[in-house]
Amino acid sequence: MTKLLFDEFNKTSPAAWKNKIQVDLKGADYNDSLLWKTKEGIVIKPFYTSEDRCNIEIKLPKNGFNICQTIFVDDEKIANSLALDALKNGANSIQFVAKKKFNYKILLAKINFSSTFLYFKFYFLNSDFKIDLFNFINSEKTFFQTDIIGNLAESGNWYKNLKEDFKKVDLIQNKITNCISISGDLYQNSGATNTQQLAYTLAHANEYLNKFGNNIANKIHFSFSIGSNYFFEIAKLRAFRILWSLLLKEYNVKDTEAHLFVQPSLRNKTLYDYNVNMLRTTSESMSAILGGANTISNISFDHIFNKSNEFGERISRNQLLILQNESYLKEAQNFANGSYYIEYLTQQIAENALDLFKQIEKNGGFLKQLKEGIIQKKIKESAKKEEKEFIENEIVLIGTNYQKNISDNMQHNLKLYPFIKQRNIKTLIPPLTRYRLSESSEKIRLETEKSINPKNYG
Repeated sequence: MTKLLFDEFNKTSPAAWKNKIQVDLKGADYNDSLLWKTKEGIVIKPFYTSEDRCNIEIKLPKNGFNICQTIFVDDEKIANSLALDALKNGANSIQFVAKKKFNYKILLAKINFSSTFLYFKFYFLNSDFKIDLFNFINSEKTFFQTDIIGNLAESGNWYKNLKEDFKKVDLIQNKITNCISISGDLYQNSGATNTQQLAYTLAHANEYLNKFGNNIANKIHFSFSIGSNYFFEIAKLRAFRILWSLLLKEYNVKDTEAHLFVQPSLRNKTLYDYNVNMLRTTSESMSAILGGANTISNISFDHIFNKSNEFGERISRNQLLILQNESYLKEAQNFANGSYYIEYLTQQIAENALDLFKQIEKNGGFLKQLKEGIIQKKIKESAKKEEKEFIENEIVLIGTNYQKNISDNMQHNLKLYPFIKQRNIKTLIPPLTRYRLSESSEKIRLETEKSINPKNYG
């Protein structure tokens, strides 16, 4: 096609568009009527042009995204059977979650290490076990989600103590590739803003770089959770890749792409009208895809109250398969390139997060501020604001604080306790708490169920 057709049209400047809009407003103020500011200080405009592009190259995955199934390891044979079934039915990645050592030969039987991405999330720190497991698999597609700082932030304690924990991590990073995972998902599920999530994740990773030097940079990967603010979540992941590249330049590290393991958030998932959770996770998975996630592990619609089951896991896996194949998003990591709005958001979020990161480093770094309780205080303030918005219906969760189904009873459907459990252990620092927005209202509603039908709960 020639350019002759387009040469017939005069280029319109952003100023001209704004003047035209101002005329159409018939006296109303443009700034007051059409601009609004998010709680993170980002000004949202009614239109965007090429002048809003950030024009920054973002290192995105080259081969689309991996579909992951998360499996808890209790019985090795059962976990192996579930993994093989998931791989047979569309997954190409498995995340194993374990609270104690296991027989990895049984767990990994018949799994093809050369074609399968494996993630291991352990709630214990054992360097010898991890090294033995890594040597057994011997694949660059294996990732150990080890994060002693993330464990401190969430539990309030080291596994043993600072010195011993870092000593074990040093042993691990000298023997294993892809051995450090930064728990950015913790901050999102605790109520942090997008700016805080990126700044804290970056400062969190910087603690490992400070401790072990730039040689550990290519052994670090990241876990993120994605919320329901569709475009902002796309921009969030893209902005983090920019920030990670900027930080690594300071350490003279080049060509290291951030590896992102992403899951939908639990913060906006609900007990009542739980089928809506499928809509939420579909939107969030799309944000993860378009934001450039390397691996996505979806969560089932009944995750918060039901034990892992074949139906729920199959549905969650099929959501990703439909997005990958039937929605033609198999290699959609570059689709957001050139979007004026998304590139504008990406730049704004990145700049805000970078400013906060610099403040953290200026005041002693992430670990120091975590020990002083500053990080926890800031996240708690953000979480409280969000909870207030939920109570006042500024944040809407269908079926929970809007369009409630009053005949929806859940008391007898609870196979798992869906709320925060009280912790009665002594901690070195105040721990961060993963907390769903609807928990308080759901507790009241469950009590109401009992009072209306007391005979059913005797």
